Amino acid sequence: MAVQALYYSERDGLEMALKHPDTMLFSSKAEADARDKVLELAEEITQFLQARVEGMDEAMAEKAALAIAEEKDLFGKALKKPSLLNEKAQPDSD
Repeated sequence: MAVQALYYSERDGLEMALKHPDTMLFSSKAEADARDKVLELAEEITQFLQARVEGMDEAMAEKAALAIAEEKDLFGKALKKPSLLNEKAQPDSD
């Protein structure tokens, strides 16, 4: 029987990682570290949104922050070309 090491971000927690193994369990430490960095960024964005957007509750700020953090590369490119943000959202025209 083979043994395989699996990694997860402590920010997600083991219980959450086991509930969502396809997206929160990783076969390398580097992948888990990358997920941890996304979650760290999301925490900072959450605080920013709550401080800057009047009336935004914590749950909505967390959802928005995670979406932004998970797409940080896209947001970086969108600073130069804003239309990139919505290119994915457009349906394919076959």
